[in-house]
Amino acid sequence: MLLTPEIVPGLLAGGASARVAEGAAARFAAGNTVRIRNHNPTTHTRLPGYLRGKLGTVEKDYGVFAFPDTHAHGLGDKAQHCYSVRFTARELWGPTAAERDTLRVDVFDDYMDLG
Repeated sequence: MLLTPEIVPGLLAGGASARVAEGAAARFAAGNTVRIRNHNPTTHTRLPGYLRGKLGTVEKDYGVFAFPDTHAHGLGDKAQHCYSVRFTARELWGPTAAERDTLRVDVFDDYMDLG
C-alpha cells in the first residue's frame, strides 16, 4: 500500500505498524560495533545525516519491518531488521561533547556495516 496523506489519520488511529511477517535474516546482534554508511540518496531516507560515517554499538534488535526508503515510494517492503544503536556524544559531535552522554537511534540493516 502506498502511503498518502489522505490515509495517514486512519492508520494512526488504528495503531498501524510497519512490522512485517516475512522473515529476514538479522545482519547484526547486540554488542556488534557498526559503522553507518555514508550515502546521500536523492529520495526519501530515514537515516539522519549526522550519523553518516559514525561508529555505534547495537543494543537491541526490534525485529523485521518494511524498509521506509523503498516503502514510501511504493517500491515494496524490502523487509529487514531495525536495531537500537548507541552512539557516544563524542563520536557524533566531537571532543567537546560530554564524555558520558550517549544517543540511541533506530537504524535499519541497509544503513549499516560491521565497524
